[in-house]
Amino acid sequence: MDYIQSLIGKSIDVEISGKSVFQGILIDAGLDLIVIDIGQKFVYIPLVHIQNLKQCTLEKPHLEHVFTVYDNDQTDKISYRKVLENAKGRFIEIYITGNQSFSGYLTSIMNDYFVFHSPVFKTIFVSIDHVKWIIPYPDNITPYAMDKDRFLFVPNSLPLSRTFKQQCKKLEGVFAVFDLGFDSDKVGLIEKVDGNKIELRIANGDKLLWNLQHLKTFHVP
Repeated sequence: MDYIQSLIGKSIDVEISGKSVFQGILIDAGLDLIVIDIGQKFVYIPLVHIQNLKQCTLEKPHLEHVFTVYDNDQTDKISYRKVLENAKGRFIEIYITGNQSFSGYLTSIMNDYFVFHSPVFKTIFVSIDHVKWIIPYPDNITPYAMDKDRFLFVPNSLPLSRTFKQQCKKLEGVFAVFDLGFDSDKVGLIEKVDGNKIELRIANGDKLLWNLQHLKTFHVP
């Protein structure tokens, strides 16, 4: 952490799990998260997903229109949890893996997951451990340029459990979509959740056993 702290205010290259690379100015660093300015955007990156970072030569981005989801003047160290708390009710983009980036509003934060409202997918349950980065949109931006009074936010009607696993357990017997359904083997009926394993009945009737620790999101269509 001493090395990372020494880079605050300097240009860095950051490689994230999945071979994604960011280049920008390191503006803050906490015990479990860093914040970089990539020019017109702040990117919040949990340290657990950083493969490597290094100082680089880069002109400093313009900061006139930068926006943030935390108070940069606060005395307490920034943390992933605080960023999530401050992002509640804000229009943000979150990135999971592959092509799983989506935008919407964070509404509730539980022990190891949060509830996210997407105009496309509606209510999504997102494992905190699998979020690679968070980018807040400016306050004047709304989803798909819709008028604020036309954006119908429908609160989650499902009772919330403390953990991602317990929330899955509560939905036994319900049809669900995991990891946004890009893999057809992650779409089906939740038959049973036992420990960290989930039994899913997929479209052709086969039963698949998934490790819950490797499932990143789920929603009920």
